[in-house]
Amino acid sequence: MINFNMNKNENFASFKDDKTGLFVFVDSYDNNDFDVRIGSLEDSKLITTIHALDAKDLNEKLSIIYQKVC
Repeated sequence: MINFNMNKNENFASFKDDKTGLFVFVDSYDNNDFDVRIGSLEDSKLITTIHALDAKDLNEKLSIIYQKVC
């Protein structure tokens, strides 16, 4: 399980699940809509784009998405 702790003002963050070796990459150009990619350092796939109201909302949505995909 990953402890997501991204601040909504960040334009990019990456997280690694030590148990599976998977990475989650999150990026945004406007700090409202965040693209979420999951995979390895060499190959990741866009899973979804989420809209976040604040950091708590962003991190909760990241956790839900990761649990559904992995």
